[in-house]
Amino acid sequence: MLERSFRPLLYALALTGLLADQASKYGVFAQLAERPDWSFIVFHVSGKGGFALHPAAAEDPATRQLILDEQGRPKPHVNHGALFGFLQGYETAANLLFAAVSLAAALGILWWSRYRSVARDWLLCAALGLILGGTLGNLYDRLVFNGVRDFLHWDYLYNWPVFNVADCCLVCGASLMLLQAFFGKPAAVESAPQADAAAAPFNAVAASEQVTTASKA
Repeated sequence: MLERSFRPLLYALALTGLLADQASKYGVFAQLAERPDWSFIVFHVSGKGGFALHPAAAEDPATRQLILDEQGRPKPHVNHGALFGFLQGYETAANLLFAAVSLAAALGILWWSRYRSVARDWLLCAALGLILGGTLGNLYDRLVFNGVRDFLHWDYLYNWPVFNVADCCLVCGASLMLLQAFFGKPAAVESAPQADAAAAPFNAVAASEQVTTASKA
């Protein structure tokens, strides 16, 4: 009987996350380029903030002045750091570091997915698929744009640093992995049938010896 494998779920979520991330970045930035302030307000509540599509503005590291484009608007800024702007100030060095970490993480997930215990766990496959999709989405940006394109700005009640769809995939994937760690089936359970099957010939021999001894008695 063939064992059920959830690897297709992992790969499908990874591909969906990658495509959704890149499509949203290219589409939103193309639309924002036509707006005078590179911003689109999704909703806003007076005194409480809101949610907007708005990339962070680029600054000159020496003068801390905004860098303007040909139309006199602040140029969008790419995030050289990690999730939610972590290590943002180190620019190229941070971007190369996190690009290497992202590549290693993607290769590690692909290698890990080869194991049967992973393939049989749908929750773990879903978590790894989301993490892989988010990792590849931001890795593409780091290799092509020398930084990650962020444009989602949530400041309703709490002001989050600007983020993107890939970051959402990473957070959702990490959350699912925590659920799997606490509520998922331990991987060691699958080794029990294999151990029993391997010991079956020895058990049969032992049983036959017991029967022979009993008949002699």
